[in-house]
Amino acid sequence: MGSSDSSASTPPARSPQQARKSAEVERTPKKLGEVGSGGRFGLGVSMLWLSIIVLLPLAALTTDAFSSGGIKGFWDAVTEPNALAALRVTLWVSLIVAVVNAVFGCLIAWVLVRDDFPGKKFVNALIDLPFALPTIVASLVLLALYGPDSPVGITINGTQPALVIALTFVTLPFVVRAVQPVLLELDREVEEAAASLGANNYTIFRQIIFPVLLPPLLSGAGLAFARAIGEYGSVVLIGGSIPGQTQVASQYIQEQIESDVPSAAAAVSVTLLAITFLVLLVLRIIGQRNEKKGL
Repeated sequence: MGSSDSSASTPPARSPQQARKSAEVERTPKKLGEVGSGGRFGLGVSMLWLSIIVLLPLAALTTDAFSSGGIKGFWDAVTEPNALAALRVTLWVSLIVAVVNAVFGCLIAWVLVRDDFPGKKFVNALIDLPFALPTIVASLVLLALYGPDSPVGITINGTQPALVIALTFVTLPFVVRAVQPVLLELDREVEEAAASLGANNYTIFRQIIFPVLLPPLLSGAGLAFARAIGEYGSVVLIGGSIPGQTQVASQYIQEQIESDVPSAAAAVSVTLLAITFLVLLVLRIIGQRNEKKGL
């Protein structure tokens, strides 16, 4: 009698297919008018605000980019030798910055999560300093450290390594803050079980930890890359803006504006926006695929 009551009160186990279907239902957006949705008014206000802040400025910039000669004028502006050189320097340096941040950002996140040491809270707070510090101040600090009057005897201003250092500084938090919460939520019991079965640290990291860290690592590195290709303030002093060597796309855009060639500046700006949008779109697709795999 007691056993039958107990079995009756126990909910039946759900199959993986039922669990997946339930999760998909929970993730389905609410229709307009349902409880918890913003309704048509909320949707309208959101789209209006998005249009004013994002879409209209982008439309105006794109129109300006094609205002001088249409597609041919746009192509001529983007393929002008100095424009191509600036884009090439920007993409090359940004790629290096993304790789450097992926390696050292992951290492810093690991140390902050897995190790205990004096001043850990201070270091953790220090990671966000590049977000709060004006980028022109970062350029001034780096110029004072690595400029002609360098106190450490290292003069690299006006070189691509200076660009890498400046851009790495301002993009450091992206990878650290993307990887850190994943490490915090990682189940240590799985690692301990693997170790008890004879797996060494390298095998545990390669087969258990790294696959989990890869999505946030790629996301953080992609955001660092996207931020670096549009950065101006942190490189304006330390970089030197030498055409073909250290002049990045943002500096070339400013040069065209000062030379009263706004259509050329707009054309290069649209090119940067297209590259950034493509990177963010790829990151979004990767994120959605990982979410589906996690269901």
